[in-house]
Amino acid sequence: MDLLDRVAAGFQTVSAPEPLRQQALRYLRDWLVKAEFAAYLPQLHWLIECQQWPGLLDRFYQILPFGTGGRRGAVGIGPNRMNPWTLTASVQGHCEYLRERFPEGSPLHVVLAYDVRQFEDQRKQYNPDLPNPVLHLSSRALAQLAAGVYVANGIHVHILPADSTHYLATPELSFTIRHLHAHGGLNISASHNPPDDNGGKFYDERGGQPVPPEDQIMADLVDQVVTIKSISWPEAMRSGKVHFLDETPHRAYLDVCRKQSLIPPPKTDDFKVVFTPLHGVGSMTAMKVLQLQGFRVLPVEEQMTPDGQFPNVTKSPNPEVPESMDRAMALAVETRSDLVLATDPDADRLGAMAPDATGTWRVISGNELAALVTHFKLHKLTQFGRLPPYPIVVRTEVTTSLVTRIARHFKAQIVDDLLVGFKYVADLLYRLERDGAYGDVVGGPADFVIASEESHGLLLTPQIRDKDAGAAALVVAELALDQKRKGKTVIDYLEALYRQFGYFRNEGVSIFMQGVEGKQQMAALLDSLRREPPSRIAGLEVTHFEDLQNEQGKFGPLQGATDAASRNVLLFRCGESVRVALRPSGTEPKAKAYLEVCSPPCPVGCSADDWQRTRADVDALLKQVSDDFLGQALGRIGLKR
Repeated sequence: MDLLDRVAAGFQTVSAPEPLRQQALRYLRDWLVKAEFAAYLPQLHWLIECQQWPGLLDRFYQILPFGTGGRRGAVGIGPNRMNPWTLTASVQGHCEYLRERFPEGSPLHVVLAYDVRQFEDQRKQYNPDLPNPVLHLSSRALAQLAAGVYVANGIHVHILPADSTHYLATPELSFTIRHLHAHGGLNISASHNPPDDNGGKFYDERGGQPVPPEDQIMADLVDQVVTIKSISWPEAMRSGKVHFLDETPHRAYLDVCRKQSLIPPPKTDDFKVVFTPLHGVGSMTAMKVLQLQGFRVLPVEEQMTPDGQFPNVTKSPNPEVPESMDRAMALAVETRSDLVLATDPDADRLGAMAPDATGTWRVISGNELAALVTHFKLHKLTQFGRLPPYPIVVRTEVTTSLVTRIARHFKAQIVDDLLVGFKYVADLLYRLERDGAYGDVVGGPADFVIASEESHGLLLTPQIRDKDAGAAALVVAELALDQKRKGKTVIDYLEALYRQFGYFRNEGVSIFMQGVEGKQQMAALLDSLRREPPSRIAGLEVTHFEDLQNEQGKFGPLQGATDAASRNVLLFRCGESVRVALRPSGTEPKAKAYLEVCSPPCPVGCSADDWQRTRADVDALLKQVSDDFLGQALGRIGLKR
């Protein structure tokens, strides 16, 4: 029995549709015989000898999907992994896309960024005693491979010098593309994903990620790539088409962040911020902005070094995960600091912790940050007479509806039904720029106040077209400082918002589904709910159901597979107080449920005890909604919660 026959027999033991098994065999055959994949053969033969059939099938049954502006996933061997082949094929497709988008013949320019990652096989997927082309593969090395493809295709590249100790954060890349008037960009990063992951995310000339139909056009061109043109990094540097970035764009980015300041700066030592970049690049952006603005910043020293293994981070380098800030909180308690701020590895997300009036520290969720910063900025702009003529507030569909109530209080225009992803915020800003309107909302970029998403993403200026922890860190610190000057806390501010606008409980629940089987289960779960949505959740009547893929709905006809993926969202409402949204993640093997339960504003004269009972009722209902909805959803595919 030859090698492929053995694999074919092994694949029969894995639960998967036969077409996927056959596709995996075709791709595996290519990797076993084509010269370009020869370096992977020792590990491939070992995986076959060890009869790693589920893992092999998962590595080869598809080419890693090009979606959400690029490719992201586990680094490894095979077309369904991030590796030099999947990245350079994507870059070749991007080159074809740029030539189609800008056919006039002038030189094309792109900006490249990369994060701190380096693949060390933490999951122990491969044989450490055999050659492995992806072991120790860094984001910097992948960026240099990408540069070789761009230059071979006649495209100029702007990148940090090879010996630079600086990194471009995601929002700084967005800003730099606009600053240099480049035609696009590429970020080699997996953000807050596990250490063994990496990715490549593409940007357009406006500093955002392409939206439908442009992202579908790019994805199609990537899928059509047969030949990858490339030269080595040394050859690229000798070509005259590699331009090394200096400090100018970085200083300009920091200046833009500082201009978002809303109050006078702190006096010496009257306010202390503990900061951690979670081994990412946030010390070069968010922390620097705070320091330049006069804040006393206490760094979490053991987490300051850029390190893609995230060795001193508990659980995950993601400020959405409370445990990630445990060391920062310990330092804050020890130093009697006023605030904890954390950024994820590519410094586009911001996490925060603050003490209440009793000195007890608590995490501030992404939804709470969205509400706090939205209110604080609208309040301060109004107070100082700086609110724009047609103020515009933006949130994604799954972000807390408290933002909508706050915006309406200040008579701001609100866009509160955007699809998940800041590329849709970037598109909104472009349409304001081009048309002076977005749907019923009128105005230009100067009228933009803030955009937020529940996953700790904030944007405070139209000069950047992706979520940005730099300016957000400054404004959150100023909010806390402003409260301290009044003898109050951030938690006091949040409690006041709840009393004025209603108590909101928002919770995100992830349903992990790994591998080929998990992908099928996820699709079956959503399809079942789409065909037969539940009529009741936690005993409450579902008064509104919306399938965002419905072509007769508010988003109209689908504009391709990328649009269908972004719109793979189901919304359920039970009156005005309960909302559930469900969608598969675009970057991780899971489905995400977004739950919201809220109360009306606290009535005038309501006692503290009565208000606490109202809040307790909301908390209890949220748990009932979570248990019942997830139980119903998983039951559709024969699983239990």
